[in-house]
Amino acid sequence: MYQVRQLLRAKGSDVWTIDPHASVFEALQLMADRDIGAVLVIDEGRVAGIFSERDYARKVALQGKTSRETTVGELMTRTVYYVSPDETIDQCLAVMTEKRIRHLPVLEDGRLVGIVTIGDVGKAIMSEQEFTIRSLENYITGSVVAR
Repeated sequence: MYQVRQLLRAKGSDVWTIDPHASVFEALQLMADRDIGAVLVIDEGRVAGIFSERDYARKVALQGKTSRETTVGELMTRTVYYVSPDETIDQCLAVMTEKRIRHLPVLEDGRLVGIVTIGDVGKAIMSEQEFTIRSLENYITGSVVAR
């Protein structure tokens, strides 16, 4: 089973964060600059929430608020689900599916070490399946596969 730790090692563990007092506009600018769909909101060294494109669409535009005058802390999603580096990709997918979310912070001993997205999970699952198929093909043909 492919673990979150392996996924972070392969993709890198860059996590972009923002202060809850920052404006929604600043969060959107950061997300656009980094080509990401969400930022973790860190308050006094701990994960206080997550702010995503979905939060913007549903809580700013639809409610007639302005992104320059509204803070991230006002609109962030406060319930943040997370995983540990030792959990499997299948466990990530289960949480994402059940909770209908696309971003999972990775915490180790209470410390933020990365973030896993639905895209990361999809790629990891496809990679595992490709390896399994190659292994089966090589088994059938008598070849040896190195991982």
